[in-house]
Amino acid sequence: MKKSAVPPIIGLPADVKQIGPHNFHCVGEKYINAVVDAMGGLPLLIPSLGQRLEIDAVLDQVDGLLLTGGYANIEPHRYGGGEAYEGCLLDPARDESTLSLIPAAIEKRVPVLGICRGFQEINVALGGSLHQKVHEVDGYMDHREDNDQPLEVQYGMAHEIAPVEGGILFEITRGQTTQVNSLHGQGINELGEGLSVECHAPDGLIEGIRLDDDNTFMLAVQWHPEWKVTETPFYKGIFERFEAACLERRAQRIAS
Repeated sequence: MKKSAVPPIIGLPADVKQIGPHNFHCVGEKYINAVVDAMGGLPLLIPSLGQRLEIDAVLDQVDGLLLTGGYANIEPHRYGGGEAYEGCLLDPARDESTLSLIPAAIEKRVPVLGICRGFQEINVALGGSLHQKVHEVDGYMDHREDNDQPLEVQYGMAHEIAPVEGGILFEITRGQTTQVNSLHGQGINELGEGLSVECHAPDGLIEGIRLDDDNTFMLAVQWHPEWKVTETPFYKGIFERFEAACLERRAQRIAS
């Protein structure tokens, strides 16, 4: 695909991490690289400022949102999940920011691609719930990575996904099952309002979702397509569909 001379501006909400005595707003480099390498985009890091974030001003300046994965989980009280388990890493500042950005992006028809935590954020923002520990739920396998292994193994193909007919992933894969990586401990319990299932893992866990609205591109996956995206046609296909929606959004934004 020939890249546009004017790259789409892609907003990436940041994690808040403490480094030494100070908080830093940061985004994993692999997501930034995927925006640049897979879709010729210009990454714009969005600080997680919660209610201090001028959401309308941010969304008026971007052509798409990439909701990245992260080590922290969504606070369970935000989806009626009770208390967080002991040792669960949380990022309430990111929660407050992204869970407000998502419905606003739908209203403004800003394209959104969600990855891992971003997948879960979309579900929660639209009223869905999560399993805090998928591996402890009867019938589901352990979807976590082995942290003792090198990254190449952690991000290696782990299981198949079966695309649902009529979805975006079904079009990309031409209806074929395909392999994906798996690096998550949480997963969808109840599906959020207005969302459709894009694919399942072999154990039945929902692994892909989209907004059921022909006028708004919102796709999210539980795995990590940003990893070596240019070397994996299926992963690259996901970013190319996102790019196409962002370029359409940019044309509308410039014309208005």
